[in-house]
Amino acid sequence: MAKKENPSPVKIYGIKNCDTMKKAFAWLDAHGVAYEFIDYKKTGVAAGHLPDWNRRAGWKLLLNTRGLMWKKLTDAQRADVDETKALALMAETPSLIKRPVLDTGAALLVGFDPERYAAECK
Repeated sequence: MAKKENPSPVKIYGIKNCDTMKKAFAWLDAHGVAYEFIDYKKTGVAAGHLPDWNRRAGWKLLLNTRGLMWKKLTDAQRADVDETKALALMAETPSLIKRPVLDTGAALLVGFDPERYAAECK
């Protein structure tokens, strides 16, 4: 029985120079997973994808509250964050989105997790 080929490569969204992105690229390359990289800082596609990503993964998972950009926000910007505010902040400042966002078509993986990649990127 032949292995079913993925008709289109997975899409990986993020920022090229991010260390976590580099780990994800290395994993995908080492495992022979075809992918299309979309740098959402350069292309500005993040805002258009946020509603779908939020539906599939949830804003709490998408919002990177541990990164430098979060720390650079004002206290007022960080206060009382809810879904609407989080989505607006991520649309305005894509660096606030946890990286990478990997869309296999069937699954949306947020952050780099080798075990989940192995399970979902077949």
